[in-house]
Amino acid sequence: MTLSGNQKRKMKSASRLYAVQALYQMEQSGQTVDAVIREFEDFRFGADYDEGEMIEGDPALFGALMRDAVNFQASIDQMTDRALVAKWPIARIDPTLRALFRAAGAELTQSATPPRVVITEFVDVARAFFPEGKEPKFVNAVLDHMAREAKPAEF
Repeated sequence: MTLSGNQKRKMKSASRLYAVQALYQMEQSGQTVDAVIREFEDFRFGADYDEGEMIEGDPALFGALMRDAVNFQASIDQMTDRALVAKWPIARIDPTLRALFRAAGAELTQSATPPRVVITEFVDVARAFFPEGKEPKFVNAVLDHMAREAKPAEF
């Protein structure tokens, strides 16, 4: 079966959302990156729940985001800290946002994805987690700062 461009985009978007969920889960549970990747690929991608069917994820993108977020966490967290207000280091922000910044930071620093695509995609993820809040605007501002640091030539 050949996937359309739209289906591939949806799978990549779903993978970004799953990466934020998985990074959050890792922080809360202490599970290893490999265990969480296996769990998501085996039980979450395309799963059918009472609330509806989950979208199939892109295993390559999901795995890369997860491993890069873990392997480069220190430098991603430092870059995030520089983008945050001085009184709010990454350790003090909401754990969902922390997971989001780590996944987005991994994609910004370790992939060829254009920064504006990464920002748009992760602002959409923020909207999924915080539909009524100010967090999406906050995420946009922080990711813009991170992207300008990570790939200044693209701005």
